[in-house]
Amino acid sequence: WIYVQDPGYKVGRIQVFNNWSPYLVKNVDDTVWIGLEYFCEEGDAFWNMTDDEAREFAIKELTRMRVINGPQDVLDSHRERVPKAYPAYFDTWQHIDELVEYLDGFGNLYCVGRNGQHRYNNQDHSMATAIEAVKNIRTGKTSKKNVWSVNTEKSYHEEK
Repeated sequence: WIYVQDPGYKVGRIQVFNNWSPYLVKNVDDTVWIGLEYFCEEGDAFWNMTDDEAREFAIKELTRMRVINGPQDVLDSHRERVPKAYPAYFDTWQHIDELVEYLDGFGNLYCVGRNGQHRYNNQDHSMATAIEAVKNIRTGKTSKKNVWSVNTEKSYHEEK
């Protein structure tokens, strides 16, 4: 990831997806799959842009940053709006342990991922919670402590 902290740009984070795996693009020698993350809120100006407007906006930013030479360098685009992508820690966060205990009372309910656990997890941590849940289901394990224990390093978490 590249974090963009220049206030002259709206993009917040850039990543090269085919750095994760060369099999994500057809021609790895000539193609780079760039992902851009724009932090916005439901209903704001960026959120309400059409997909074409957002594409044009992103291309202009990448061109100004000299990441690409211009629109001719873009083969395709996809835009995914993710409402409530980040958990908000306010008001009742100090009661999260009570909530976890209540939710764990439902035998067939597994809270996984960032929104499922209301945690600021990275993608790998989010996937790991799902993997742990699947292991539990497959083996008949009823305790969900392993699912909730993914990413419990205190450096990542907010204080209650």
